[in-house]
Amino acid sequence: MQSTADFIAETYALGTASWTMTPVTRGALGQIWKLSGNGSSWAVKELLFGCDERQVDRESALRNATEKLGISSPRLIPNRNGTYVSQLTPSRGGSYVKLYDWVDGTGVDDSDPEILSWCGRTLAILHMAGEGASETPDSWYEQCPQKAEWAELHEEVRRVGMPWSDALGRFIATSAAEVAHYVTPSAPGDVVTSHLDVQPQNVLVGPNGPVLLDWDNAGSISAERELARAVYVWAGGNHFNTDSARRLARAYLGAGGRAAIKNLESFSMLFATALNFVYVQAECAVDPTVTAAQREFASNQVVASLRSFPDLTSVSRLTEALEAEW
Repeated sequence: MQSTADFIAETYALGTASWTMTPVTRGALGQIWKLSGNGSSWAVKELLFGCDERQVDRESALRNATEKLGISSPRLIPNRNGTYVSQLTPSRGGSYVKLYDWVDGTGVDDSDPEILSWCGRTLAILHMAGEGASETPDSWYEQCPQKAEWAELHEEVRRVGMPWSDALGRFIATSAAEVAHYVTPSAPGDVVTSHLDVQPQNVLVGPNGPVLLDWDNAGSISAERELARAVYVWAGGNHFNTDSARRLARAYLGAGGRAAIKNLESFSMLFATALNFVYVQAECAVDPTVTAAQREFASNQVVASLRSFPDLTSVSRLTEALEAEW
C-alpha cells in the first residue's frame, strides 16, 4: 500500500522519490513531520483536531501579505487542486495536513537584544498590515470559562482520579477567579488582523535571520492586547526582565506600532488564552474519545500550565515598569 509520505508527495506534486516522514515536534493542535526525498525537505503539519478551511485561508492571506513587508516565514504550499489543506484517506488516519517549506535553523535566545528588537518590529509590521479589521476576535481571546463550567470540569477530573485534581481545584478558586475579572471584549477601533501567537517557540533563526512560524491562529485581535501578551512572554513571564520588556516595546514604537500597554486590562488576551488553554487541556486529559497519547499530552500540559500561569502581581509590576514608554 502507498505510504503516507508517498501519498502526500503525490498530493502536492513533489515528484517521485523514496519519500520518508520523520516526527519532529508535537504542539497543542498538531504534529509536525519532516518529509524528505529527492534531496529536499518539507514540513508537514498534521492537524489532530480537525480543520477550519476558512482559517487556513486567513493564514495564507496574512502570511503572503506580510512577506512583502519583510517578515520571513515558511511558504504554505498549495496542493494539486490549488488549496492549502489536504485530507489523508481513512486508512491513513483521515487527518488534515498542510505542507510548508522546511526551515533549517536554531531556536531563539529570548534574552538576545537583537531578537527582542526584531520581535517588536515584527509586531509593528503585523499591526500596520492588519489595520482596519472588521471581524470580531474569536472568543478564545476575549472570553473564558465561567464558574459553573470550571466546577463541572473539576468534578470530572476528580472522578477520573487525575493526580493534579487538587492543584486544579486550588487554581480554580484562586488564580482563575482573580484574572477572569480582566477578560473583556476589546474596543472595535483597536482590532487588527495579526499572527496571534508570536512567542519564542514559534521563531527559528535561519541563515538569513529570524523566521516566524505557526500562522495557524491568524485572525482579528486587539493590537494593544497582542502587544501586551508578547511583552510578557518574551520578557520572561512572571520572572520578567525589565530591560527586555522595554527593548521590545521601544522597537515596536520605533517601527510605527501604535498600540500602548495601559493597565491590567491590556493583558486580557494573555489571561483569556491562559485560562482557556488550561481548561481545554484538562478536558482533553479526561476525554475517553481521544487517544491515550493525546490524553497524556494534555495532562502534561495542564501540569506545566498551572506552574507557569500568569501571576497578577507580576503582571501589575510589568505594567508599572512600562509606564514611561507610552
